[in-house]
Amino acid sequence: MRDKSVEDIVLEIKDKSELMVDLAYSSILYDNKTIAEEVYELEDLVDRLYQNIQEQTLEQVKQKKLEVNDALTVLRLAECGEKISDAAQEIADVELRDVELHPILKMSIRESDIVFSRVKVEPLSVLCGKSLGKLKLASETGMTIIAIRRQNRWFYGPAKYSKIHAGDILFAKGPEDGEKHLIELAKGKTTKI
Repeated sequence: MRDKSVEDIVLEIKDKSELMVDLAYSSILYDNKTIAEEVYELEDLVDRLYQNIQEQTLEQVKQKKLEVNDALTVLRLAECGEKISDAAQEIADVELRDVELHPILKMSIRESDIVFSRVKVEPLSVLCGKSLGKLKLASETGMTIIAIRRQNRWFYGPAKYSKIHAGDILFAKGPEDGEKHLIELAKGKTTKI
């Protein structure tokens, strides 16, 4: 993490905390402990990023590479992202502790037009080896890929040139019928996008 600039770390904290909120709510919506556990893993990463940015920022002030007011701004932005990630973890904690949601909250959540999905790409999937831009999943299925996990590596807000590989875990959001289509594509049950 030391080779990243403080600006890059602030952006990474922002991106990860945004994803964590999406994942935390989806874990509750779909009663999915696996997604809630992903939030916990990401929160640990955000904590490490936050500690790293504090150290780097103070070092840059000490070396007179960064003005004190600029350092304070960077640290405040990072702290806000870290607090958002803490809040996302608390949301995910509801799922992990099996807290029953109030029926009215459940009803309002179920009425949402947006679903969150986590799906593993199988080796025979038509998605393998293709870029998101070529696949046009958002326009063809309605599902937007918000993150890709490849082994221990995460790709947040993947760009159109990002390729999908066998074994990737896709995190997506979109309409319910689009979710079913994405799952069939990822599992190799259909080849028609």
